Amino acid sequence: MEGKQIGVIFNFFEKVGVIAIELTDKLKVGETIRIVGGDKDFTEIVDSMQIDGKNVSSAKKGDQVGIKISDKVHKGYRVFKVK
Repeated sequence: MEGKQIGVIFNFFEKVGVIAIELTDKLKVGETIRIVGGDKDFTEIVDSMQIDGKNVSSAKKGDQVGIKISDKVHKGYRVFKVK
């Protein structure tokens, strides 16, 4: 279930539960991501994604996106796309 790494968390906005990552591959709303780091290893379905505060349905390599998640994480955690 590891999947392909698509980025590393470079910021976490705890009050709103949003991670910021720079993508190394494409990602679409509805796909499943896996977050791994520290003692965390969990999956999330991407319900919404934003670039520069605007909702988008997909993003490409190099885009910096915000994704709402349900758990607390830290900078440096790895993000994978689960097939």
